[in-house]
Amino acid sequence: MALNKFVRYFWLVDLLRRRKRLTYNEIVREWEDECDRHGYDKKQRNLPKRTFNNHRVAVQEMFDINIDCDPHDGYRYYIENIDLLNSDELRLWFVDSFSALNQVQLHPKLEHRIQFEDIPSGHDYLAQVIEAMRTNRVLRITYKSFGKDFDNTFDIEPYAVKVFARRWYVIARSPYYSRKDGEDVILTYALDRVLSLQETDKTFEMPRDFNVKDYFQGSYGIINDHNIEVKPIIIKAWYPHCNYLETLPLHESQTKIAEDDESRTYQYKMRPTFDLYQALLAQTDLIEVLDPPEVREELARFAENMLNHYKPKQ
Repeated sequence: MALNKFVRYFWLVDLLRRRKRLTYNEIVREWEDECDRHGYDKKQRNLPKRTFNNHRVAVQEMFDINIDCDPHDGYRYYIENIDLLNSDELRLWFVDSFSALNQVQLHPKLEHRIQFEDIPSGHDYLAQVIEAMRTNRVLRITYKSFGKDFDNTFDIEPYAVKVFARRWYVIARSPYYSRKDGEDVILTYALDRVLSLQETDKTFEMPRDFNVKDYFQGSYGIINDHNIEVKPIIIKAWYPHCNYLETLPLHESQTKIAEDDESRTYQYKMRPTFDLYQALLAQTDLIEVLDPPEVREELARFAENMLNHYKPKQ
């Protein structure tokens, strides 16, 4: 059921994003046509006004996308903050991915002509986690970390989800550690390390000021260690690689501060975590970190260790 609702939410957003403004009756007809194309049964074709309004509320709560009604335009529904949606890469990625997947399902001949990046984790639990986020339900998970030969079962309060490096993560408050430490403790759990998950009958209160983008401000990837200070990091990228960084910035804080005939120099404001070092090393010899010195030294240490792996054995 959660997955069916999840699909409807994305369908509704995608429809209004494409068609701009529609009345409730027009939306119902569009949904009926969608059901006909997919071969859904009669029960799935129903979209009562109450269900439709519940979907609007869910879309608002989960994705901060407000579907409003304009009584001065024939009571047509539209996405109020469409500019915000179009400027948000993550939400656009969600909607575009659903739209492309929907086309593949409708036109099987396209299956071998559209390739998605494989994200092995999350298929079993992502919809349940997002539904629990919408209803503020506590989840009980059984989790086994890498490097440990045992698993643990505990409750989490799911605040947000994030995808990074082909893995889905849930960012959640830990009731156990929060009670133990006397303050809210928010941790990150990889969905591919979840062995089982079930919704409990307990609810939690979502902090009004929590924003996952703000939570990871200054962090690259999934490591959000506030004991590591955000620092200005300056790199030089040579042509043509700098063109790739222009079209797909390494981080949202990327700012070009210099340019010559051979290269461009960028400044970032990030925490130098392991995730960031991996990203910088992935640029191979196409970039050079100029500052700060400690980041240069750590990258040099990684590079030296890598070189030792490939030196001929004596």
